Amino acid sequence: MKNNIQFNRFYKVFNFISLALVIISVLLIFFKGLNFGVDFKGGTLIELRVNDKQTNISSLRSAFNSMNLGDVAIKNFGNENDYLIKFEKKDKDKNLIQNIKKDLTKKIGPVYEFRRVENVGPKVSAELLNKGLIAIAVALGAMLFYIWIRFEWQFSIGAIIALFHDVIITIGIFSLFSIEINLSIVAAVLTIVGYSMNDTVVIFDRVRENLKKHISIKIFELTNISINETLSRTIITSVTTLLALLSIFIFGGEILKGFSLAMILGVIFGTYSSIYIANPTLVYLNVSYRTVVKEENN
Repeated sequence: MKNNIQFNRFYKVFNFISLALVIISVLLIFFKGLNFGVDFKGGTLIELRVNDKQTNISSLRSAFNSMNLGDVAIKNFGNENDYLIKFEKKDKDKNLIQNIKKDLTKKIGPVYEFRRVENVGPKVSAELLNKGLIAIAVALGAMLFYIWIRFEWQFSIGAIIALFHDVIITIGIFSLFSIEINLSIVAAVLTIVGYSMNDTVVIFDRVRENLKKHISIKIFELTNISINETLSRTIITSVTTLLALLSIFIFGGEILKGFSLAMILGVIFGTYSSIYIANPTLVYLNVSYRTVVKEENN
């Protein structure tokens, strides 16, 4: 049984929604900014486990604020006994952590353990941020080059617009909710780029085949036929990937929450953009059988 869902009827509506989301995301990124983690901002991070039910986040915040460590951020990390403490002061003093332990013991007693301590200096954090941005830019450029060789230039434009759409909206959501941006999020964004491109290429391949098979059918209807013909593959791939990511998000612990959330958003937006961003671009650029034949002859 063939699917005959009229995706093309909603091109303009969803294009308007996507444009609004991209504009809002860009405004959030520029004016609200991103919550960079220790990886990019520099500072010290401590993962702390407290073995005393009477010690809560308020008492910990009071204890750390009295140590002159700069801005201090404390939040629950995983279960109610684990905390993640971040502060601006770098570990230039070799005795910094030992002094913190002494002060903390005086204030709450020896009811804790330091499970992890990370320190990133300002030079290292700046290099990590620059390399992260370069990695994303190179990935986008490589995808553009691949599509440019693999398909006609109209297809390249549609694929790149879809990629930017997915990445910008995902980062915008992270900005809106002040979710920490660290190296694992950069890895997730790079994975999103690959996933989104893969989904788009599958549909584009079918569009190109159908352009040669159904010469008389306009691109508006042809994109709809192609989406329906690849729909089962798209649904199976997206659902199975989401099930794995949801498992990681729920059971993978606090460290993997940011990465898995970015991936979940990427899969959702990647699937959506393949249908409602990449394909409408072919319609707006009036791709036809002649376009494909002309490019192949060249």
